[in-house]
Amino acid sequence: NKHCFLCLHLDSNERNDLRPFSILNDVGESLQGDSVKTYGAPSLLNDYYTDLLDCSSDGVIALALGSAVYIWNSVTNLLVGHLDPGGPRHSALSVSCLCWSRDGRVLCFGNRRGEIKLWDVDHKQNLRHFQSHQSSATAISWSQQLLSSGSALGHVLHLDPRAAAPVVGAARQEEGVCSLQWSPGNEWFASGSTDGHLCIWDGDITGVKRSHQPITTMKQPSAVKALGWCPWQRRVIATGGGWKDGQVRIWDAQSGSGLSSVETHSQICSLRWAEKKRHLITGHGLPYHQISTWSWEFPSLSRIYQLTGHSCRVLHLAVNPDNTHVFSAGADRRFCIWDLL
Repeated sequence: NKHCFLCLHLDSNERNDLRPFSILNDVGESLQGDSVKTYGAPSLLNDYYTDLLDCSSDGVIALALGSAVYIWNSVTNLLVGHLDPGGPRHSALSVSCLCWSRDGRVLCFGNRRGEIKLWDVDHKQNLRHFQSHQSSATAISWSQQLLSSGSALGHVLHLDPRAAAPVVGAARQEEGVCSLQWSPGNEWFASGSTDGHLCIWDGDITGVKRSHQPITTMKQPSAVKALGWCPWQRRVIATGGGWKDGQVRIWDAQSGSGLSSVETHSQICSLRWAEKKRHLITGHGLPYHQISTWSWEFPSLSRIYQLTGHSCRVLHLAVNPDNTHVFSAGADRRFCIWDLL
């Protein structure tokens, strides 16, 4: 595979010497014939339990490399700046999760110290800083106004960044939180744990009748790291299984019942929906490190095509707002742009 060639001939020291978003392969083709561009992503953490890539509603990419977050414009294909609040390199300051606000104005990221930071990217201004967790922050998600974060010790905190006393709610899982996402309509939020539990919680986290227990809990054989709500079917959520499992599952979040599943025979590291295409996209580990595109029409989940080019597991995925491109960041320290057919 010609896309693997360049990466396989770069040792770890050479990859670390690359500048972020330096061009490795300007024009190429995947096996499906769609164009791909490949950029360097040195210092990308090779950690399954991180979430380091997101695309804003304006098409601006945020990618965390070590303690720095790089901001890249997917429309102009230009690096527009970076934030490095961590200062000198230190593993505890490495960014472990990030997420854009829904309006694309604020970038939130957490680090391995459990700190949560909110930045106005346009003005490069730190808006708020919370010492939220006693362990690594592992997942972040915005509702319309609230910010929720999960930790490696299983704690979930709900913050209102506008308030002087920002903590407005909390939840607890028995094991570490490795994924977290609010539903598009804010009715529910979902949390995935390292022991394979998918919990669905009532979105009214500050209401008088709020519950400290999930509405429904589903179980799969491995960590629920890859997770995503279907944008066009309000009760539907997808999860991907780890190396002990390898299945993509579609769930009814309200009833907790499984709607569909398919075996991929590989670790699923990342998952995104492409609403305008009506596609589900998954990033995989061994043995092929592929990106798979699926068609979801109840009750059938069928693979449409695969994208191959990463030489190590595809840890992170993002999709641009008009669903014409998918972005991937892999353990091979490469950031790739693919045409989404």
